[in-house]
Amino acid sequence: MGKTLAYKILENHLVSGNLTPGEEITIKIDQTLTQDSTGTMVYLQLEAMDVDKVQTELSVAYIDHNTLQTGFENADDHAFIKSVAQRHGVLFSKPGNGICHQLHLENYGKPGKTLLGSDSHTPTGGGLGMIAIGAGGLDVAVAMAKGTYSLVAPKVIKVELNGHLQPWTSAKDVILYVLQQLSVKGGVGKIVEYTGEGVKSLSVTDRATITNMGAELGATTSVFPSDENTKAYLKSQGREADYTPLAADADAVYDQELIVDLDSLTPLAAQPHSPDNVDSIANIGEIKVDQVAIGSCTNSSYTDLMKVAAILKGKKVHPDVSLVISPGSSKILTKMAENGALADIIASGARIIENACGPCIGMGQSPKSGAVSLRTFNRNFKGRSGTLDADVYLVSPETAAISAVTGVLTDGSKTGQALPQIEDTDFTANDNFIVYPEGTNTENTPVAMGPNIKPFPRNTALPETVEVTVTLHAGDNITTDDIMPSDSRLLPYRSNIPHLANYCFEKVDSEFAGRCKEAGTCAIIGGDNYGQGSSREHAALAPLYLGVKFVAAKSFARIHRSNLINSGIMPLVFENPADYDDFTIGDELVIEQAPKQVQSGTVEVKNKNTGKTYQTKTNFSDLEIALILKGGKINYMKG
Repeated sequence: MGKTLAYKILENHLVSGNLTPGEEITIKIDQTLTQDSTGTMVYLQLEAMDVDKVQTELSVAYIDHNTLQTGFENADDHAFIKSVAQRHGVLFSKPGNGICHQLHLENYGKPGKTLLGSDSHTPTGGGLGMIAIGAGGLDVAVAMAKGTYSLVAPKVIKVELNGHLQPWTSAKDVILYVLQQLSVKGGVGKIVEYTGEGVKSLSVTDRATITNMGAELGATTSVFPSDENTKAYLKSQGREADYTPLAADADAVYDQELIVDLDSLTPLAAQPHSPDNVDSIANIGEIKVDQVAIGSCTNSSYTDLMKVAAILKGKKVHPDVSLVISPGSSKILTKMAENGALADIIASGARIIENACGPCIGMGQSPKSGAVSLRTFNRNFKGRSGTLDADVYLVSPETAAISAVTGVLTDGSKTGQALPQIEDTDFTANDNFIVYPEGTNTENTPVAMGPNIKPFPRNTALPETVEVTVTLHAGDNITTDDIMPSDSRLLPYRSNIPHLANYCFEKVDSEFAGRCKEAGTCAIIGGDNYGQGSSREHAALAPLYLGVKFVAAKSFARIHRSNLINSGIMPLVFENPADYDDFTIGDELVIEQAPKQVQSGTVEVKNKNTGKTYQTKTNFSDLEIALILKGGKINYMKG
């Protein structure tokens, strides 16, 4: 039986366990990346482990999220990360260098390698033929300390691409179509592997756009083969020696298959407020647009922005539209300055903002109240833009640019405008934004600890009896943005959990934090796909700080479930999903003989208010049981 590409790479990195879907495995991690929004917590945790040098081949600390410095907090976080990176042998990418995933693709990603990142869009590296996985910060800290990562071996979905994309249809439309077909929970517990003749027509940056938004499917990761296009991309970055050809066996067996006819795809958009709420632009119609934002780790590549420049050249942004563009890296911005494309963009009336995540995570450029904002980003959750009543549509760079000119959502294929063929160009190596940890170590490099940086909360060992009050009854598809909002108001406090906790679930229920503080120990009742979205472990750490002992839900998103377990919070799944309806805020719940029940695989939850009992499943691996019993991963590692 032939092997999938995903399993070939996993097998090559297998440390322990059986590589069978559903079984726990441990793999060697070659590379890690962090970003500053999650990175402060990662490096606090790394310091707590008392390690010397990191055990990976390469680890990089990027600064790309909290670059808006309206107070000392963000700058202090950057100084802290820089100091800890130097102490432990981690490269430090200064603010202004660009977005972590675009930078890693350009400078460090290698076919066949494993990458673990404290950002849910780390699977961008799958465009280069990597197994690149997003995880909670503590998992990344452990990977740096030990060089390994444990996970449940995923199933593999085959997405067969046939044909060629038509003009004005792009890689963004491919992943939007896949999201339309599979949904935001269709990839949970799975790797998405792209095959077929259509793969050859996609550049590495096209592929990276598709694997990037595999995170929105809930997938463990997504991966493309490494072929001549991969070699050409690496050569353009001066890294041809890093090329390795990789592909699935011709007779590889997959757990699920989806066929995509590229020839018939048309420009698509994800409508508010979910990445899988997808329809064709033709069906949506010419809605009036107030703001257009182009960039993010999804669509800020050189070829993306050169297409945008070609569309805008000689034209004027519509008087009613604000157009902002954030290039993905300093190399891309430099090249566009050199070839005149940047001048064409600025002459059209567009605003160039910093090479950073910016608007994608609500860090500036919030649209006006009630606005329609077209964005080339990966998420359009309600309020993520910083404006609660804005309608955000996710579109390709081509659609965004032409719509900025017309002032309405526009299908560029209907305009008659020709699009030039943009090819990747050769880039000059530039590491002026990189700080190397040369000559530094834990002895000669002190930690730079600003006053806003507080210790991360620690749980205690699981008690014999768990008694809690229900403080939230949440619906389906609760996102990590819902749990711990991400915007310019709160991002500077990512290293201050006591402060952040006051805003936990504020968009869903503004009284949640207060109820938790009054209750002391509490539980959350959740619906389907609880915790979808970001890898931010703050969505587990803030509830931990507020006394949450368990979350009982219909199902969980992968990364958030792991983050809960790492924090010693039990994610329990209703055996009977209809039981969800029986609970209400204020119910007093109890779990007796909790350690014994956790080890049995089934936990009985008693509702003292009604006298009823409910069966929940844990689906914990042996390692996860040990983490829960100890009260989290740090306690487990400390012995």
